[in-house]
Amino acid sequence: MGSALDTTFVWLLRCCGRISSTDNKLSSLNNSNIHVAEYCPTVPSDDRNKFVATMKKKPVDGSFTFNQQRSRDLMIAWFVRADVAFNKFDDEGFEPWMESLQPAFRCIGRQMIRNECVAKFERAKTELRSELQSLNSRICFTSDLWTSNQKLGYVCVTAHYIGPDFILKKKIIAFKDLKYPHTGVAIEEAITTVLTDYGIKEKMFTITLDNAANNKAACDLLQESGKSDMLFGGEHLLVRCCAHILNILVQDGMNIVSAMIELIRDLIRHINSSPSRIQDFNEIAQRECLAAKAGLVLDVPNRWNSTHAMIMEVVKYKIVLKRYAQANQQPFLTEDKFSKVEYIGEFLGVFEETTRAFSADRYATSHMFLDNVLCIHQTLNSPEWSKDEVIADLAKAMERKFDKYWTGNYNMILVICSILDPRTKVDFLDFFYEKVCRNFIGIDLSQNLAKEWLRKYFRKYEEVIKQNDRNEVSQTGVSRSMVNRSPMLVLGKTRLEQEFAEYRYQRRGTWIEKSELDAYLDEPPGRIDKIFEILTWWKTNSNKYPVMSAMACDFLAILLSTVSSESAFSLSGRILSDNRSSMTPETLKALVCCKDWLYKYPTNEGLAGQDQAGGH
Repeated sequence: MGSALDTTFVWLLRCCGRISSTDNKLSSLNNSNIHVAEYCPTVPSDDRNKFVATMKKKPVDGSFTFNQQRSRDLMIAWFVRADVAFNKFDDEGFEPWMESLQPAFRCIGRQMIRNECVAKFERAKTELRSELQSLNSRICFTSDLWTSNQKLGYVCVTAHYIGPDFILKKKIIAFKDLKYPHTGVAIEEAITTVLTDYGIKEKMFTITLDNAANNKAACDLLQESGKSDMLFGGEHLLVRCCAHILNILVQDGMNIVSAMIELIRDLIRHINSSPSRIQDFNEIAQRECLAAKAGLVLDVPNRWNSTHAMIMEVVKYKIVLKRYAQANQQPFLTEDKFSKVEYIGEFLGVFEETTRAFSADRYATSHMFLDNVLCIHQTLNSPEWSKDEVIADLAKAMERKFDKYWTGNYNMILVICSILDPRTKVDFLDFFYEKVCRNFIGIDLSQNLAKEWLRKYFRKYEEVIKQNDRNEVSQTGVSRSMVNRSPMLVLGKTRLEQEFAEYRYQRRGTWIEKSELDAYLDEPPGRIDKIFEILTWWKTNSNKYPVMSAMACDFLAILLSTVSSESAFSLSGRILSDNRSSMTPETLKALVCCKDWLYKYPTNEGLAGQDQAGGH
């Protein structure tokens, strides 16, 4: 039953008092269906008939013909999506079940299903290769490393690009085993092999990596080997993972309060260590009218947002934890220290939205880079935190790391991205530098450098587009428009065009046509509105600003973090579970990539309004 029907029938059942107004789950859906269809006195007859009609399965059309191949393709797709183990197809109950549904269906065993999955991967890879090679835009990449439960190293490479439809797409193009040691040379060779295999090495625009030294070395080698294909020799190739930098900032600050946080961790570990202790905790919670817990949140120390989640739950269950600690003779924070922990939770909450924005990979976020960096800068320098000595020290420690990674050290491509937001253009750029630079000279130099690079990139894109237009005209223009015309007619038309160009120049004297970039910058900025989708705007204005929209397709495809590649590791961990640990790297690659390609992401329109709020 669909969600809309669920809501309708819950309402109908409430009318006759079958369920309480606070319970949205039906204890028995079948019994409830029967009640609505046959007995409920509050349901009008027309509504009852419609409901009964929805319960009946549509009769099989007499023209239906069983298609063995279609059924097998659908089964393979289901297998990949559902992470089904190969050995399930050797289960003695599987074949009889299939025969009961369709006797003509030929079942296949574990080896055949594995081969079918790999074959599906190869077919889909061929299609994706053609799509990527035919792109007029460049491609941005993210990459990260992972170690499996087999103790094998893998490198994940994800492509991010915006096609003619102005929709941001994400595709895992490789999940490749990587031999130890994971040096910069090994990573560069693996990425280069992948790009060469897809025939897209010359389309590389940026690559987002975390701050590990081997990643920096790999990027330097990529830049060196692909210098002739990259814009400006790949000077802005490396984009440092913003989520990773923010995590470093917070972790450095959290060292100031590590003793208090560790005391909380110890108590939660004690409670989570046995069912009886969790039961004791829940008994106290229920007496305090708080919800019972299957287990308390325990943070992962290298993920600051998990520490924030742990602190917020501890604040909510403060009285329960305090009474549990007293009853079980466990150490607990004093009131003064607990107030500090509560304040720390409030402080970390400020960065939650920024982390979500950095971690998004379903829609464009690169134009929000300066905005989020400025939010972090202003938060760390807020006088609000000076009220507490511990928080003040925490903020200062984070500010030192901020200065190391972000004060003046910005990838110029990300700076230009903010100008591609039609709501802010250069205004926010100037505002940003006035806030973060320490003197007028720094402000002026930073602003001029950004605007100089903007014009450099614009001229480069303008040159490429003009060349493409000339090629298109040379290939199609004369042959289509002047075929069957005499040479004298063609010559006469060309002469007239030249004469008109000279005539126009003489009439206008020294008048210089305004460039597309200047026209874009001079146009009043759009209204700042949360219900705004930047790619939709550029799609709508692509004819008006063809060069700028081409830039937008490349610049707005940049990812601010490696989260999209990291999420592949969660997927691969589910596929390569403990009972499937003998799987080969080739099979794992096929399953990971196939599942990613089968997933249908929402369009830009479905994400409108999220670009300011961010998302995971």
